[in-house]
Formats: sequence, C-alpha cells, structure tokens
Amino acid sequence: MAGCSNCSTGTDKVGGCQNNGSCGTSECNKMNSFDWLSHMGLPEVDRFDIVEVKFKGGRKEYFRNVDYLHMTTGDPVVVDVPNGHHIGYVSLQGELVRLQMQKRKIKNDDNILRIYRVANQKDIDKWQEAKNRELPTLYRSKQIIDELGLKMKLSDVEYQADNSKATFYYSAEDRVDFRELIKMLASEFKIRVEMRQISLRQEAGRLGGIGVCGRELCCSTWIHDFKSVTTAAARYQNLSLNPSKLSGQCGRLKCCLNYELDSYMSALKDIPQVDKPLLTESGNAKLQKTDIFRKLMWFSYNDENNWHSIDCERVAVIIEMNAQGKTPFSLKQDTATESADTYENSNKDLEMLDKKFSQPKKKKKRKPKKAGTGEPAQAKTAPVPSDKTQPRERPPRSRKPGRNQNRPKPDNVQAGSPQTPAGAAPQGGEARRKKRRNNPNRKRGNSGPSSKDNAND
Repeated sequence: MAGCSNCSTGTDKVGGCQNNGSCGTSECNKMNSFDWLSHMGLPEVDRFDIVEVKFKGGRKEYFRNVDYLHMTTGDPVVVDVPNGHHIGYVSLQGELVRLQMQKRKIKNDDNILRIYRVANQKDIDKWQEAKNRELPTLYRSKQIIDELGLKMKLSDVEYQADNSKATFYYSAEDRVDFRELIKMLASEFKIRVEMRQISLRQEAGRLGGIGVCGRELCCSTWIHDFKSVTTAAARYQNLSLNPSKLSGQCGRLKCCLNYELDSYMSALKDIPQVDKPLLTESGNAKLQKTDIFRKLMWFSYNDENNWHSIDCERVAVIIEMNAQGKTPFSLKQDTATESADTYENSNKDLEMLDKKFSQPKKKKKRKPKKAGTGEPAQAKTAPVPSDKTQPRERPPRSRKPGRNQNRPKPDNVQAGSPQTPAGAAPQGGEARRKKRRNNPNRKRGNSGPSSKDNAND
C-alpha cells in the first residue's frame, strides 16, 4: 500500500511536509473532509464504490472504483479523464461519498469515470515533471496576455499528469475573445489548452490566505458553493456600510455576513418598526441606535447629543399612543407628575453626593522622623491648661561625687550649712589654698628658687 509522501499515510512515523507554515503547494488543509464513519464496522458487501478524489486548488471530483482497489485516504491514484489520465489524492470514500454527491446534486450514472490504479513511483515522477512547468507557463502566459491587450486576469495553471494538456484559470468582468490567445499558447508550449473562467471568490479560494478574523479563508477550506451576499445583510445586523470593512480579499462582500443573518432576522421580529420620530411633550424623539439582542432603542430629542435608552415594549406603547393622537410627557413617563416624582427620587442621590464632597477634607499632619532613624517621632502633647497656675518645682540637683564628699565634717559645722561660723578657721579647700599662698617655697613659674636649691643651701 502506497502512502502519501507529504503526510506519511500508511506509515508509523509522522512526517509532514516540513515546510512549517510556508507550504508552496497550498494543499495542506485544503477542502479536507473528516470521515466520521471510518471507525464503524460497516458491511463490506454493500460498500459504496465511488471515491472522492482531490486535485490542485481543492478541486474535487468523483470516480468509480471498478476494480475494488484497497485504498486509504491520502493515496495517489491514476484516474481517467477525457483525452488522457490524471493523478489525484483520495480524500473520501464510503457512505459519506453518497451524501456528498446528494448535496452537490451529482447523479450516479455512467458519466462517472473510473480509477485505473494506485499511482506508483514512475507515475509520480512524470507528474512532478509536468508540475514543474506550471510556474514558467504562468509567467509567460501573462506576458502574452499583456501583448494582446486582453482584459483578463490569469490566476493559475494546472498541467495534466500525462503532460498533454493544461488548464488555464482566469477571471474577467466582461466577455473576452481569447481565440488568438489559445493559438499562441498551443504553439508556445506544444500542449492542448483549456480556458476555464472562475469567479473572484473561487480565485481567492484557489490562492488561499488569512482573513481579518485570523483564520484561513472559508472559501479555501470548506465552502464549495457560494451564495449571493447583499448589503441588506449588513443593514439587518446594524453594521457600518463601509466597503473596505465589508469586502473580503476577493473584493466582494464577505461570505460570513450570511452566517448569523437568520439569528438577526428572528430577533428583529420583536422590535417595532420606527419610520418617523416619536411625538412627546419634551420634543420629537428620533431613533439613533438599536440593540437587537438586548432589545433596547436609543432616541434623542430634537437632534441633541444626549441619547435616552428605552426598551422595545415602551416604544410600541408610544407608537400606539401617537396613532391615537396622544403624546406622552417624555419617552419614559406618560404624565408630568410621574416625571416630577422620578426627578425628586433621582435627585436624592445627587444631593447626598453633593453633601459628601462639598466639605473640604482635613489634611493630616505628617509626623516628623527622628534623626538617624526611619521611625516617626512621637507627637508632643500640649499641656492641659488649668484654672490656677502653679509654680513649677525644679527637681533637686544631684551633686557629683567629689573627693571631699566622704570626709568627716567638724563638730562645730552643721550639716548642710552653706557658710562657716564667724571666728572659726577656714576649713576644707579654702584653708589649703590660703596655706599655699603663704608658703614661701612654692613654685612660681621659672622665677622662684627650686626646692633642690633650697635643700643645698
């Protein structure tokens, strides 16, 4: 059993194309189909004999497995095509192929061609040689189109596996006379030429790309039948009618505009139709915006900048009152008394907020930090004033211990007396100082005789 060289189907090792997101063939994840019946044990007797085969650009066709060949998804097979043979990859088989044919409205008749065999290495090498001619042929063909001055855009070239035919895919807005172009291409490349016109959406699907949503284009991954998209789909969804935002890479309106259109259409049934401004005593209210799923509508009085939101039920009531010739006081109240009560209740909160923020805030004094430390200094408490001021008592002064503190006092001197009694000899330090002054042998700098000289004398 031959496996796919890109994804290593049929082997135990996962290979991959090793291109890391820059696949040059644009075939990875291109119109893939998940076979959710592959793990079920279906009877082999009634197995559906038609196989879905995928070719370049995601193009899919159906072929009959006449010889009941054993194939798996991803196997290259040689199929019968008009005037030759071609090679493609098996994308789907079994009962799901029957459902796909019913969806695409393809009949199971004799017009379905057959599968010859599973492609061998020789067939794949020859097919690879034909594929190598596609890019030079595309460049040269564009030059020939420019020389002829044809208003057409050539997007892709696909060579047949037997290298006998090439299909040129182009897009054009008007009808193009390319008879002269076919003659020049056939003589230039020595092949049979087939010109196939495709739409701009099909062209974007063949080229591939990334949409504004960050995912691969829907036309290159799963959409095969394109439905018409109109600007009415954007209006129903309240989208801005900006062509640059509503158009895709193909230049047409995005296909995804139809995805949620049914949900919006069902939600719009509960929203009243406002064709003219609502009449109120506060003024004419014009519709500015509608939230479809929240069922809210915004109105403004006399083209003011302030918008007022009300629910759809209230809008239906106002429309009915206007039809009867009545005008409510405002969008939310029918009478002025209801408006006054609502105004008073609404102003209570505003008055509370005004009282709260009208009083100035007291600024807190910062505590000074102690020098050398990061801790704040303790605040000094002011003395509490009293009615009668009392003199402050000074604390007793502590005496430093001296050399005369422990000496015994004389009997005639009382303890704690500051002066000596009259007629008594001076005591203590005064007596010593007087004795020194009266001593003739004490030193007086360098002028007096020394004690040594006195001793010698």
